This record gives sequence, C-alpha cells and structure tokens, in this order.
Amino acid sequence: MDNYDFNILRHLQADGRMSNLELAEKIHLSPPQTLRRVRALEEQQVIRGYSARVDREALGLGVMAYVNLSLDREQYRNVREVEKKIMTFSEIIECHTISGDFDYLLKVVANDLKGLSQFLTDKLMQVPGVGNVRSMVCMEEIKPVSSLPIMALGQQSSS
Repeated sequence: MDNYDFNILRHLQADGRMSNLELAEKIHLSPPQTLRRVRALEEQQVIRGYSARVDREALGLGVMAYVNLSLDREQYRNVREVEKKIMTFSEIIECHTISGDFDYLLKVVANDLKGLSQFLTDKLMQVPGVGNVRSMVCMEEIKPVSSLPIMALGQQSSS
C-alpha cells in the first residue's frame, strides 16, 4: 500500500458515498486508476464493505452496555458453539475475545434497562457454557465509532 491507497481509505471512511470521480479529484489520480485501486483494496479485503452509520437512539435503542462474559468450561467445552450462538443475537453489535478475567467483551444495545435485563437473563445467560456475566451501562457516548487513523500509517498528503 502506498500514500494513494491510504488517501483513498481516508476519504472513503469520511464519505463512503463519494463518487469515483470525486475521489479521483481528491487524491489527484485519474478516475480509471482510482477505480482500479479501490477494487484492489476491496479484493484484498482492506475495504470490507460500505454501510450507513445509523443513530441507535433514533431507532429507540436508548441503552448501550458493555458486557463481560466468561465461559463455564466445566459445564461446556465447545467454545466455538457458544460463539455461534451468541453471534445470532441481534442485540450484540460487537463481540471480542479478550485477555484477563473474562473471555469476551460484548457491546449490547436495547430499548431500555428492562430490555437489557431481559436480554441478559432470558437469552445470554441461557446459552450453555456461559458462566459469569457482568454488564456496564454506557451513560454517555463521548466518541462514537470513528474512522481508523489512516494518517498515522502513511505520510500526510494533500486532500
């Protein structure tokens, strides 16, 4: 990857709906060269897809929580089966394996605190192999999901 690729990524993270012509103008390449590079980044899975950032609160999802989850290895040994099951829950919008006292960190959304409680009790804690669950409710989102720091990877170039 070179500075052109880094600039493509930087601009597409800021505006994924930008036309190829607009992108080409911003990175100072011809439209065919720009399109070739974008397609190569897509094929290499550097660009994994395009999506809209939706305001969860506008959809009535007023509660976001981080949930630490540990497995009960005595009860259940097939970790991948537990992962498959928790991946089916639409309330879980992110799941990461972590080091430390817990095995997973989940980012969970719900309509309200009662909805969060019902999800944890009636769904998540009913999955065979789930041991300890500890949730932390997000009080205020200071910096929501943002772009990756592309400029830290490549030399700064003109926009």
